[in-house]
Amino acid sequence: MIQNNPATSRRHPKKGKVIILVAPSGAGKTTLARRLLNDFPNLKFSVSATTRPPRSHEIDGRDYHFLSSEQFDEAVANNEFLEWEEFYGGKRYGTLFSEVENELKKGYFVLFDIEVKGALNVKARYGDDALSVFIKPPSDKVLVERLRNRGTETDESLQLRLDRARMELSFADRFDNVIINDDLEHCYRELQRLVASFMN
Repeated sequence: MIQNNPATSRRHPKKGKVIILVAPSGAGKTTLARRLLNDFPNLKFSVSATTRPPRSHEIDGRDYHFLSSEQFDEAVANNEFLEWEEFYGGKRYGTLFSEVENELKKGYFVLFDIEVKGALNVKARYGDDALSVFIKPPSDKVLVERLRNRGTETDESLQLRLDRARMELSFADRFDNVIINDDLEHCYRELQRLVASFMN
């Protein structure tokens, strides 16, 4: 099921545009983003900056831009971020404006997989040149099941994620489109159609 508020777009932009994908944990956002990147060659992923240390398989500049707390503070002071936010444990994540603009100037569309507040900031910045899509789980019960089935959550972390998810869901009506992910394949087809229409 899709609730649609179509965004306007120019037919042959010289500069790329922005596609913003938002969902609470467990709603399938990462899987959907990967499929979009695979199916649309002119779509580039927005690589976030973070103060958390890299994991063993992660590469600076590909997975994240890994910054020290001091570097992050400096970037904030210089207004270099489109958006940034602090999460559990004091780790910060943000989107560097220069990184996004470099891709847009080349004519690429830039895909954001970010949190609600950051997404609204990016949408406000780019206006009609941004398509924002909120992916909703069909219900709280399904969301809890999906998070439990990951096998990575303690009772405490599960509750934190659920509390955050409920906060995020309260913002859903501020996005251009809302897709309910009750079936992953159906959800992806709806998302794929929206993205293709926006790109054309």
